[in-house]
Amino acid sequence: MLRRRRGQGEQPGEAEKTGLAREAGDGTGEETGPWDVDDDVPQAERIDFGSMHVPVAEGCEVQVSMADDQAAWITVVRGDSGLQLQAFAAPKTGGLWAEVRQEIAAEVAKAGGQSEEADGRFGVEVHARIAPPEPVPGPPGLHPVRFLGVDGPRWFLRGVISGPAARQPEIAAPLEHVFADVVVVRGDHPVPPRDMLEIRLPAEALQALAEEAEAQEQAGNKWGGLDPFQRGPEITETR
Repeated sequence: MLRRRRGQGEQPGEAEKTGLAREAGDGTGEETGPWDVDDDVPQAERIDFGSMHVPVAEGCEVQVSMADDQAAWITVVRGDSGLQLQAFAAPKTGGLWAEVRQEIAAEVAKAGGQSEEADGRFGVEVHARIAPPEPVPGPPGLHPVRFLGVDGPRWFLRGVISGPAARQPEIAAPLEHVFADVVVVRGDHPVPPRDMLEIRLPAEALQALAEEAEAQEQAGNKWGGLDPFQRGPEITETR
């Protein structure tokens, strides 16, 4: 478990805005992200995961899920709802979200689920109903999931909202605020389009994951399963 002190801010980038920032869809007229590291990023407390700086929010836990002994995605958990975060490399010539939406719809249909596109705070998103691979709290059957996507300069950020927040806007609002305040660090090194940008763990998180791995191994359990319902070893901010 990683506990961070209050007041640890992040220094905004010195470069001019990339044009990614947009007005919030809540009627406030304020600019919102997700942000590129070279934007004039608002100061906030965030956890540095290398390719993503994830904001710490009241009442939320930040978790890291592993696959093949590597960090596969970050999940921000609030109550029974979660926001799964992954950042990918994108081509210079254009974004990925339009293509990815079609692929999500095809995968959902193939798995026996249902999906449709809808307008949301960050533009077009995919609202789906899918069967989780493992039992989750709530009645059996198809469970709602929201797929969010934002194209940045040479990167693509995907968010997956699951749990009650996928169908109740008032519960989703805090998770949407987290998504809007993520900072993506693409880096200058070459990465093939669609490859996930590397997630690097803070030292405290590496220690926590090592302890969790040892406990899981002793219990005969393994991490795995790339799905929006699974929660990984926890990195928790306590307010």
